[in-house]
Amino acid sequence: MWTPQRTGSERPPPRGDVEARIQALAQRVYGRKVPTVDSTGILYFGTESVAISDTQMGIMEQLAAHYGEVVYRSELERQVVKATGKISRNALDLQIMRLRRRIAMVGLSLRTVWGRGYILETDTA
Repeated sequence: MWTPQRTGSERPPPRGDVEARIQALAQRVYGRKVPTVDSTGILYFGTESVAISDTQMGIMEQLAAHYGEVVYRSELERQVVKATGKISRNALDLQIMRLRRRIAMVGLSLRTVWGRGYILETDTA
């Protein structure tokens, strides 16, 4: 395998660039088997997409980053507070209810894990 010779003046690329390249390559290889949210608030899954609000975007980013895993309620509440400035249990519940309706359009669902949080998964119904 060929490896380029490095001179002392070369610097490695910024970490953000490397992560963006890895994500782009993963999308090509795996398609959209994992939900992704872009910076404009569009949720992509499979061949489908749906627009979500700014508040929902923070929540979805957390859920998509941990697709198929439990995301604790406290983590999601922090996203709501960051987006709205409101500290309320009902604020998260309202956003979860709205998100469930929106993500059903692209074949996703949110399952409640009682006493812990939520899991984003493929809608099997």
